[in-house]
Amino acid sequence: MLALLSDEPRYGFDLVRSLSTTGLLTSEGTIYPLLARLRKDGLVETTWRESVSGPPRRYYSTTPAGVAALGSFSAEWARFRDGVDAVLTSATRPVEGPRP
Repeated sequence: MLALLSDEPRYGFDLVRSLSTTGLLTSEGTIYPLLARLRKDGLVETTWRESVSGPPRRYYSTTPAGVAALGSFSAEWARFRDGVDAVLTSATRPVEGPRP
């Protein structure tokens, strides 16, 4: 979620739509509690903006603490991904038979 908000503020349904296209989220019921928790933890902040197509929308953006958390997560994710890749690579190598 923080990565989606790192470039520009976005409103809830826009985030739902972005995550849905990647197959990561299918329900609005999961995104709003997450956004509320990120807000409570000080990782995102909100502003209200008028909408031409309906009621005002709550836009979410990262705070400095959110940017730092995203950086930490990205580094940890890279280490995790590299570890999994190493295990998968070694598991798919052909097993050598006994040497004569």
